[in-house]
Amino acid sequence: MLYPLTFEPILKSVIWGGSEICPFKGLKETRDEIGESWELSHVEGNYSVVANGELAGKSLDELIKTYGPQLVGKQVMERFGTTFPLLIKFIDARDNLSIQVHPDDELAKKRHGSFGKTEMWYVIKASEKATLYSGFSQQIDADEYVRRVQDNTIMDVLKRYDVKAGDVFFLPAGRVHAIGAGCFIAEIQQTSNITYRIYDYNRKGADGKPRELHTELAKDAIDYTVYPDYRTPYVPKKNAQVSLAECRYFTTNLFNIDEVVERDFETLDSFVVYICMEGEASISDDKGNDLVVHQGQTVLLPADTKRVTLKPSPNAKFLETYIGDTQP
Repeated sequence: MLYPLTFEPILKSVIWGGSEICPFKGLKETRDEIGESWELSHVEGNYSVVANGELAGKSLDELIKTYGPQLVGKQVMERFGTTFPLLIKFIDARDNLSIQVHPDDELAKKRHGSFGKTEMWYVIKASEKATLYSGFSQQIDADEYVRRVQDNTIMDVLKRYDVKAGDVFFLPAGRVHAIGAGCFIAEIQQTSNITYRIYDYNRKGADGKPRELHTELAKDAIDYTVYPDYRTPYVPKKNAQVSLAECRYFTTNLFNIDEVVERDFETLDSFVVYICMEGEASISDDKGNDLVVHQGQTVLLPADTKRVTLKPSPNAKFLETYIGDTQP
């Protein structure tokens, strides 16, 4: 019988990484420059491994091959095959990340045999001067984009945001973006590791050479449309579902609770993921399983879970995400 699953974090040391992830997750690790913790991953070479219960030591890949629709959902499997469709991360940026863009499904399949990458950010913590970039601040075309990359003025046409804890950004494939220094973020994205680096502030990599840019690849992947605001507005509520994102790749809700909350998934043909961003709570399902979850943990509820009870002690904040629209 499947049960709520936790996984060993996959920690990524990167040149721009900070020191927030390990203490946030309650890990004994003391390494600096950890920029990412991959919480739930089915990226080849980075398969998550179960940390709890009878299935401890099994990889997410093994679970999908063994349990299939029982784990991920019948319609989810019909659409995505044996690929788990979401990658969940924590990101700690001590320095600015490069300006980048991700291709959509069509372009990623044509060029790389991969899914594209639509994603979202939830800002867990932010330093006083933390910023990020999302979208364009004025209209440009592909030729102007190339010219601005070459003459180092691309930053002049990007929309810059001062950010604080609780800010949400939805980033469809094709949207130019970058996480800035001082941002600690939960990221939910399609399972894809395809990134086109547009601009990197003329920094040098570990080998002393400028890092590779993907100017031409990105040129056709970018959505040049200008929107009035790229930040996702929402009204915070206590002990109630707050919708943050709803697209064909994932639905994400926020729960900030200090009372017991019941969730009914009887009609949902999908797994459900809970990412604990604050506090502690027990998660009890309709199969008699009970799991205590604390800040920094991510839990995968199998698709055959029909009901769960979230019981905070004394409070907790979760992102809840699943595949709500299973249509291709």
